[in-house]
Amino acid sequence: MQFFKVVRVFKQLFATLVVLAISVNPVSAETVWPKQAIRIIVTFTPGGAPDILARVLAEYWQKSLGVPVLVENRPGVGGNIGADVVAKSEADGYTLLIGTVGIHAINGALYDKLPFDPVKDFTPISFLASTPNVLIVNKQLGITNLSELIDLAKSKPNQLTFGSSGVGTSLHMSGELFKEMTGVQIRHIPYKGRAQSLPDLVSGRITMLFDNLSSSLPLIKAGEVQALGVTSLKRSPAAPEIPTMAEQGLPGFEAISWFSLMAPAQLPSSIQMRLNRLTRQALTNPEVKAKLLAGGLDPAPGSPQDLSKLIAAESNKWARVVIKSGAKLDQ
Repeated sequence: MQFFKVVRVFKQLFATLVVLAISVNPVSAETVWPKQAIRIIVTFTPGGAPDILARVLAEYWQKSLGVPVLVENRPGVGGNIGADVVAKSEADGYTLLIGTVGIHAINGALYDKLPFDPVKDFTPISFLASTPNVLIVNKQLGITNLSELIDLAKSKPNQLTFGSSGVGTSLHMSGELFKEMTGVQIRHIPYKGRAQSLPDLVSGRITMLFDNLSSSLPLIKAGEVQALGVTSLKRSPAAPEIPTMAEQGLPGFEAISWFSLMAPAQLPSSIQMRLNRLTRQALTNPEVKAKLLAGGLDPAPGSPQDLSKLIAAESNKWARVVIKSGAKLDQ
């Protein structure tokens, strides 16, 4: 009997030591992250601002983390298709989203039903960058300034068209804000991305297009399209020769595109903060920062809390524009 008592004591002691060892040095997915490939979902076609940001991050992280970082384009439905993929993925830090003003601040008011909640189904990581949008027109139109375009649109109600990279994007809302502030009647033609919309603009199939300045700069500089105005309150350092919409008779006109890094909801806080640090390191790197600024993107990484506050403020702003425009869609 004494022998069995001693055995029981040793078993209890061993169990206690195991518990203490685990509590002192826990082994979990958080402590070993990353141990496999990371994928970044971009909700638009290649070549645009969110795609550029994703690929810059992927290149930088792949060198520093030692694991593959893959960019996956999932365009469609104003960003909702790709966002839904991330919302329903495991919250383990291996599936991330390039969030947009459309996904997180516009689509909630624009769509009657969404397969995800734009706020509750995501973990904010960091603001990434912003870029003004720019209004560009077909060169054959012969229009060189905003007032000429407004006069033409008023003389031909519902005959002119404006394109965007999708319903509910800040590019679409830029057009709706333009219609509201000028009283013109122009038809919206949504595309899946700039890869489809820009050729149609150059060929004359659509009259005008709101696009991210960072995406359109090469065509503008090459003289293939005519830029009429940027949608920020101040001129962009990347193209200071292009006037703002505000200084051409539309005071207060502002509709910038911004991008963020998001993960599925319930991401462990340790991974969230590590991703935040990695993002800051990438976007404050002098070479990376110079490259983005030259392309019309203004990098400005921040805290998850700051990103949450921005999303709340932008949601209120764009909900009013959506209501005034009368736009409403099914998913």
